[in-house]
Amino acid sequence: MALGKYSRVDGRKASSNYCSTITTTIFVGVCLLGVWLLASSPVSPVQNLDAENTQDNVKIPVSGSSGDSVEDTSKLSNNNANDMIEKGNTAVNDDAGKTIDLNSEEAKKLDGSLADFPDNTAKEDNTVISNQEAKNDEPQESQSSDKGSGYEDVKKINEQDEDEPKTADEVTGNVEFQVETNTTESVEGKENISEDNQMNMDNGEEGKTEKTIENHGLADKSVSSTEVFPSDVKMEQGLVEKNDNSTETFPYGANSELADEAKVQNGSFSTQSTESKNEKEAQKSAVYENQSSYTWRLCNTTAGIDYIPCLDNVEAIRKLRSTKHYEHRERHCPKNPPTCLVPLPEGYKQSLPWPISREKIWYRNVPHTQLVKFKGHQNWLKVSGEFLTFPGGGTQFIHGALHYIDFIHQSVSEISWGKRFRVVLDVGCGVASFGGFLFDRDVLTMSLAPKDEHEAQVQFALERGIPAISAVMGTQRLPFPGRVFDVVHCARCRVPWHIEGGKLLLELNRLLRPGGFFVWSATPIYQKVPEDVHIWQEMEKLTKAMCWEVVSIIRDKLNGVGIAIYRKPTSNACYEQRSINNPPICLDSDDANAAWNVPLQACMHKVPTSETERGSQWPEMWPSRMEKAPYWLSSSKIGVYGKPAPEDFLSDYEHWKRVVNNSYKNGLGINWSTVRNVMDMKAVYGGLAAALIDLNVWVMNIVSVNAPDTLPIIYERGLFGIYHNWCESFSTYPRSYDLLHSDHLFSQIKQRCNVTALVSEVDRILRPRGGIIVRDTTETINELENMFQSMQWTIRTIYSKNNEGLLYAQKSMWRPKEVETVTYAIE
Repeated sequence: MALGKYSRVDGRKASSNYCSTITTTIFVGVCLLGVWLLASSPVSPVQNLDAENTQDNVKIPVSGSSGDSVEDTSKLSNNNANDMIEKGNTAVNDDAGKTIDLNSEEAKKLDGSLADFPDNTAKEDNTVISNQEAKNDEPQESQSSDKGSGYEDVKKINEQDEDEPKTADEVTGNVEFQVETNTTESVEGKENISEDNQMNMDNGEEGKTEKTIENHGLADKSVSSTEVFPSDVKMEQGLVEKNDNSTETFPYGANSELADEAKVQNGSFSTQSTESKNEKEAQKSAVYENQSSYTWRLCNTTAGIDYIPCLDNVEAIRKLRSTKHYEHRERHCPKNPPTCLVPLPEGYKQSLPWPISREKIWYRNVPHTQLVKFKGHQNWLKVSGEFLTFPGGGTQFIHGALHYIDFIHQSVSEISWGKRFRVVLDVGCGVASFGGFLFDRDVLTMSLAPKDEHEAQVQFALERGIPAISAVMGTQRLPFPGRVFDVVHCARCRVPWHIEGGKLLLELNRLLRPGGFFVWSATPIYQKVPEDVHIWQEMEKLTKAMCWEVVSIIRDKLNGVGIAIYRKPTSNACYEQRSINNPPICLDSDDANAAWNVPLQACMHKVPTSETERGSQWPEMWPSRMEKAPYWLSSSKIGVYGKPAPEDFLSDYEHWKRVVNNSYKNGLGINWSTVRNVMDMKAVYGGLAAALIDLNVWVMNIVSVNAPDTLPIIYERGLFGIYHNWCESFSTYPRSYDLLHSDHLFSQIKQRCNVTALVSEVDRILRPRGGIIVRDTTETINELENMFQSMQWTIRTIYSKNNEGLLYAQKSMWRPKEVETVTYAIE
């Protein structure tokens, strides 16, 4: 610059030497200016990564709740990454602060739970476990993109060699797995990543939750989920926390199968091959979404929030010729079951946990007060602010059920609650305080009552966390096998036992185990009113003719009631010695276990006498009876899974213990402190219920009428259940269960009836924030995932392996706005 100044002052022509110097100076200045401009440019140069750095330098974009992506600029250093690999601690924290480690046993637990099923063989391929993060935002339409590729059985390892899938040894090594919620990015060797990161952020979808496994450029994707909850509700969010200390031994070589979890290719790459593949997958997803769209409507019925389709079929009830035998309280299922969703009570809240729920429930959840007016003086229930409280009383035990329960044992010491006597049937249960307090004596009680003028009594029971069903002793057998209950109880149950040849009492005789007790507490025992005296005299004649032994007739002075206790005979000697065959003995062709839509018969079944026949011996003491195969289960008989029946039984039990301990308790994200009422929708031997025995839950085991009749085995081991046809609605109130479990039920139902109606029924039965575990074919899992998300449910976990899948979904508070009038349910 000085030289320029001098030239102007002197006014002379610069020499060639000076010109050369000026030219050089200008050139250097321009270069410096260019370097400065390049250095200050906001565009970073593209960085190429070699094969060594592909595992270490990874950018993970994170999506906020609104769906906008924000890039995490932090990188793992080579040393840190290598340290993590050497230590085996491949973990990343999610937004909720919980940690998942895909090098841990987390994925292996779910993999093993699918692999070791008694009739399963080893599966070779699997996809990534996907635990979803719940979002506390407004309802939105469910996303079903990429369904076509997310859970396919076999995926090509990479695009350059699609026809030659690599073995586990070829695709695995000492690699690090990176996991993050909401959006993901994978890095391939010798691929630049800056442009691909931007592509991932631009193409992010709201509500999408993904996990990517970084394995030499192999990426797996998971699924999207949305949750709809009020803003004041705090839900467990984030990925399921791993268990680093698992020592499970996996069958069928499952320990090595974790390496195969990286076979699904779903990254964003700059190659033409990848772009073409993504376009084809997107088109496939669009077709699937259009074919699998669901529109849900709100049920408009007279029963409203308490709608039970098979008990509220007003059209069918109108056509009944008589209601003398309570026909109007029996099941009358519509030919086409509803596919609408039952509305929620206004102000509904999450149910209180057990055992608090036994003492009180939210009034808004069961907003009925009529029973308070009728039975409040008998300590059934009371209104206390925003709660309904249950003092533990009943019509015959106003001073509390525990005193009443202990009084029965003191009167007949043979009734050793929770040891010899484990399974009880309570007829006309009211709000089920008797069964509720028998839990304190380790007794399981099936409580039943009709849906009648005693408004929502069974619903009160279920909301309290006590087992109950809506049923009536009318013209048909109750849906239980014969000879399964240790004790049958009736406290002022208003059942006319003595009429029409004792047909109703003979139904109890069918259900009662030989040597079991009938405990009857009613006014005819202790009052002298003419009607009561007449009933007592008729009952004396009937029970004598049935060969029931009168064990005790006692008076409870505290409650001011009388109790009569009878015992069913253990042999046929008395039957054979009767001078008059009345009630008659049932024909040999009459199966005592046949109970689905079977009319009542005024006859008695013979007592089994063969040592190998069920009912000839009393089961073992509890809890031994739960763990051992019943004495009458012969090795000459083939079990459900193809093994000799006793071996089949034990194999099933061991399987479910592994699944529950290694997967369900820790691996699915279930908050078991909020779970009380559980239903196994397709039970076999009751293995799931037995495996859950140490938790504070009870399990209603459902044996389909189209499945092998294993319900007697379930009762024999000290558990309980019921027959049902899932093409029809279940006899329970809406919002009854916290957790449902379905093992290959939906895929079977699709062959016989409307699966949409079954999903609607699941929504009806399940409480908001309750969940369902589904084990089924991958095709069925994909379909259910789409349906659940269309109802704004959260997909907490989803897993697939060789056409077998596992899904855990959680129901939300969402209800549709559009209404559908169910014409046959309108008065």
